[in-house]
Amino acid sequence: MSNSNSNNIMMSEAKPALNNMKTEIATELGLANYQNMDKGNLTARQNGYVGGYMTKRLVEMAEQQLAGK
Repeated sequence: MSNSNSNNIMMSEAKPALNNMKTEIATELGLANYQNMDKGNLTARQNGYVGGYMTKRLVEMAEQQLAGK
């Protein structure tokens, strides 16, 4: 059970960094002021792009870390 608790602690520490990444990627995709947007007004494609690019960037970061860069 302690593993679950440690996962929650890690998530709470990672959440601000992930939110910053999400905002940065949204801005790169032309979605300025993403933090304050009503995400329900965005298309599924727009929301999907943000999530997809986040995943792509996280995978790239993990690959670099595994490669020792």
